[in-house]
Formats: sequence, C-alpha cells, structure tokens
Amino acid sequence: MTNFDTPPLGADGLPDNPERRDFLEKGTTALGASTLAAACWPYIASMNPSRDVQAKAVTQVDLTGLRAGEVRTAEWQGKPVFVFRRTDEQIADIRTSRSKIDPAADYERVQKPELLVVVGICTHLGCIPNRKGEGWMCPCHGSLYDNSGRVKRGPAPANLEVPPHHFVDEKKIIIGQV
Repeated sequence: MTNFDTPPLGADGLPDNPERRDFLEKGTTALGASTLAAACWPYIASMNPSRDVQAKAVTQVDLTGLRAGEVRTAEWQGKPVFVFRRTDEQIADIRTSRSKIDPAADYERVQKPELLVVVGICTHLGCIPNRKGEGWMCPCHGSLYDNSGRVKRGPAPANLEVPPHHFVDEKKIIIGQV
C-alpha cells in the first residue's frame, strides 16, 4: 500500500523542499561572490597610483619676485612648466595675432592676462623650447611659439599644452588640481 501523504525524498534522504533548496543556492552564491570579491581586492587596489605618483600630480609655484618679462620653470609630473609674467606690451601684441597652424585665442589659454602657464615641451618631438625674443624656439627643429604658447611656424602641429591649474592667491599657483 502506498502512502500519498509523505513528500518525496531527495538525494540526501530528507524530504524534498524547494524553499530549502532556494535558500541553500542563494546562500552559496552570496558566499562565493563575497569570497571572489575579497580575493580580487588586492589586484584591484594595485591599480591605484602609488604615493610617489600622487606626490608628483600636484605642484605649487610661488610667484613671489616674478617680474614682468620673466619666466619661472617648475616641474609637474616630470615635465617642465613655464610660468611667464607678460608685460602690458606683450599682452597687447598677443591679442591681435593668431596662429595659423593651431588657432586659439589668448583669452582661452590664460586665466589672468599677465600670467601664462604652459607645459614646456615642444609638440613636435618633445624637446624643451628656449626663451627667445618674443616667444619660445625649439632648438631641435626650429618650431617657434609666441608669448601665448601658440605655434607660429615650424613642424610643431599644436600649441604648447596648458596644464590644469588655479590661482590660490596673487602669489601662488597650484598646477595639476582644478
């Protein structure tokens, strides 16, 4: 005689209960996912920049004593950055000229008209331009940049890069943090 009131037995010899099975599946999945996350965390954390890289990410430049017509060079992320205090005449000349190679207005490149901040690396082959007359000249291939860091002639395809920067006050600039 068969008893129809008894539930069927599972492989473990216990009554088969779908709710119990769902709980075990969800619990096993949650434990497996958290174990996987814990195992992957050191790998993911290793992708963060190291302390020495973070230290080079921001540079402060003191403008004390920087007179009109002078350039102060700072290092930011291993690259030279030129901070140039322009004279009123240089500002007036720059506003009337444009680069034909990479046109950009001067007011788009500066935050304060008297101070130009550019990365001092030639956009052609990565040389460091020298201050010459009314701008900078790359000694390797002859690219010429004006007092706004815009390329005027030569093989350089683009203007000198303007790094992210902001003025803390009249005497200090922070480069690399906006």
